[in-house]
Amino acid sequence: MLVLLGDIKHSIPSLTRQEYFEMPGILNDIRNRIPIRVFPGNHDVGIQRFLRDGEMQPRDGAVIDGVGYLHGHTVPSPALAGHLIVIGHHHPFVSLHDEVGCALQSPAYLRAEIDTAALGMKTPDAPAPCARVLFIPAFNELAGYDILKIARDPFSPLSRCMKKETAEIILSDGTYIGPLSLVENDDAD
Repeated sequence: MLVLLGDIKHSIPSLTRQEYFEMPGILNDIRNRIPIRVFPGNHDVGIQRFLRDGEMQPRDGAVIDGVGYLHGHTVPSPALAGHLIVIGHHHPFVSLHDEVGCALQSPAYLRAEIDTAALGMKTPDAPAPCARVLFIPAFNELAGYDILKIARDPFSPLSRCMKKETAEIILSDGTYIGPLSLVENDDAD
């Protein structure tokens, strides 16, 4: 199964002529190879017309095989509490600098614990369940937001409730960079 974390199309607030004519073919090519599940994003107005029964998932997320998924621009469903929550929307990249000032920008994953109580995932009679969020980088290396911007100026419910002291950075090739504080300290130098 292929899970698509939203922003399947680009135009907001409607479909462009190009999207209208190309989306059916693109989605059919994918679904002819593998089943798909789409968690609609903020760019996906009108996407449901191209999806088959069971492909469209709730905007506030769902759990598939023990992992929570959603696009990331909305408050997650309480059903995602206690799970790893995988999201798109932010398209993180990291800027790494060396001692002479050269910089590498690379798509990167950002993984952190989240304050589930602040997200309303706590019930009155139980403690807030532990949950982590994994911000997924964009496939396009030209798109995205710097991880430091995501941490300093959060622009979604999950980035606002991220526990920054637990955040870790992993390059898209799997290279572990380390804690967010390492890059914050590098940026301050």
